[in-house]
Amino acid sequence: MPGRFVFTTDPDELVAMLDVDRQADILPPASHNIAPADRVIVIIDAVNKDASTEGYDPENPAVLRRLESASWGLVPGGAPDAAVGATMFDAPVEQVLANPAFAPAAQSRRAAIPATGYYVWHKGADGTSSAQFVHSPDGEPLLFAGLYEWWKNPAAAAGDPARWLLSTAILTRASAGPLALIHDRMPLLLEPGLLEDWLDPRTPGSPELLGAVSDAAADLADEVEFYEVSKDVASVKNNSEALIQPV
Repeated sequence: MPGRFVFTTDPDELVAMLDVDRQADILPPASHNIAPADRVIVIIDAVNKDASTEGYDPENPAVLRRLESASWGLVPGGAPDAAVGATMFDAPVEQVLANPAFAPAAQSRRAAIPATGYYVWHKGADGTSSAQFVHSPDGEPLLFAGLYEWWKNPAAAAGDPARWLLSTAILTRASAGPLALIHDRMPLLLEPGLLEDWLDPRTPGSPELLGAVSDAAADLADEVEFYEVSKDVASVKNNSEALIQPV
């Protein structure tokens, strides 16, 4: 599973590509070395509760697709503080429905996290490790299936921008296809044809939905490519295009 990933796509391209209705005013910049606790872009569908919206219907509110900035590391709504997110940046899809930290989000707060590619550490037969960069062959962004939560900061006053924290976690599964050669886990690559059901908060997060997304991710694993890159990615201080150059 990636502990680091890359995102360099222009957010405006995502807006057009994914039919986004609302884009956050402030989004994280492009990065070649995103680490847990960093801000990341997430795509979420949420029921519109803004009565000032043109055409708002309280009896049948629309679902709006939003491009938002989230902290990478899920902070459950009932968490005492945001520090718990430090270790909750990923979640095995096989366990989320049984895990009280992730199950509520799996039911109706599911997200897509775009990535240019991601890094994994591969341990060779001789015991040495190498950094590998996984990406799509055509350079188009990958989509990771994820979860999101809103956490209310009890120490922040009403109206304070820090009052609400949006956070996210990336789902993982056992590696499939060629990816099994370099790591035992992989992010849940989201099949575009399943995006609508995955994001729709009105669609229950059933075992069938999670299973369908996981199975499709295994098929997508056959379509990605990877190559060895510099071990400089190990340090968050390094962040440049040089990190994704083959070695």
